[in-house]
Amino acid sequence: MNINRRRGAIALAITLGVLIVGGLIAFNIAWIILNERRIALLVVGLILFGLITTGVVLNTVFLVREVRRNERQDSFLNAVTHELKTPIASIRLYLETLQQRDVPETQRSQFYQIMLADSDRLLATVEQVLKAGEIGARRPRDRTLLELAPLVSDCIVITLLRHHLPDGSIQLAPIPGNVRLHVRAIPEDLRTAVLNLLDNAVKYSPSGVHIHCTLAISNYTNVALTVTDTGVGIASNQLKRIFKRFYRVPGRNSVRIKGTGLGLFLVRAIARQHGGSITAASPGPNLGTTITLTLPLANPQHTTS
Repeated sequence: MNINRRRGAIALAITLGVLIVGGLIAFNIAWIILNERRIALLVVGLILFGLITTGVVLNTVFLVREVRRNERQDSFLNAVTHELKTPIASIRLYLETLQQRDVPETQRSQFYQIMLADSDRLLATVEQVLKAGEIGARRPRDRTLLELAPLVSDCIVITLLRHHLPDGSIQLAPIPGNVRLHVRAIPEDLRTAVLNLLDNAVKYSPSGVHIHCTLAISNYTNVALTVTDTGVGIASNQLKRIFKRFYRVPGRNSVRIKGTGLGLFLVRAIARQHGGSITAASPGPNLGTTITLTLPLANPQHTTS
C-alpha cells in the first residue's frame, strides 16, 4: 500500500506540474497577444513566465526526488528490522529449547554454533548501520601500511565461515610474479570494504557461490581488487546507482535477497576516503557481476604515514 501511495503521489506531482506549466504557457501566449505592442510589458511578462516555469519544474523535480528518497529509507528500515529481528528470534528459540528440554551434547553443540552464527550476523548488521552513520563525519586518521593479499585472504576465510560455504567457493588468484602489493589505509575500514564486497557477491549468487578474486597493479600507480561472481547480474542502467545509500536494484528483490542497501555505499565511501574508486560491470541479468575496488599503490620503503 505504501509503495502504491508513493507512486500515486509521484504521478500527482508530475500531473500537477504539467497542468501548471500548460496553464502558464497559455497565459503567456495570451499575454503576448494582448501586449505585443507594449515592449516593456511583453519583456516583463516573458521574464516572469520563465521564472515561474522554472520554479514549478524544479519544485516538481525536488518533490519526486524526496518521495523516492523516503521510499528508499522506508525500504532500508524494513530491511534492517528484518535483519535484526530474524537472528534475535532464532537465538531466542534455541535458548528456549535448551532451557526446556534435555538436549544431547552433540545437538547442544550444534545449537551453540547456530546461535554464534546468528549473533555474528546481528553484530555485522549493527556495525554496518553504525559505520554508515559515522563514515561521513569521521576525522582524518593516520593510515597504516598494509599488504592487501593477506587481508583479502582473511576476509575470504571470514566470509566462508559466516555463510557456511565450502572451501573453494571463493578463490583469490595468485598475484603475477608473486609481487607484494601494499596500500596505506585504516585497517578496520579496508577490512569492512572487502568483507562487504564478498558478502554482496555471496548474497547475489542464490544458485551457487562461485566467486573469483584478483589483485593486480592498475595504471602503474594503483592496485585493483576485482570480485567476480556468477550470480543474478545487474542491468547496465543500474551499475552506477548500486553505490547509493539505501539503494537496491528493482526486480532483484523478487529473489528475496536480504540486505540493508548500505554495503556498496560503505565500500564507495571508504574507497573515496582512501583516494580510490569503485566500479561495477555486468554482462546483464543472470550473467554475474564484477566489482573493482581501486586504491593508490603504496611504497613499502616509505614508513611515514
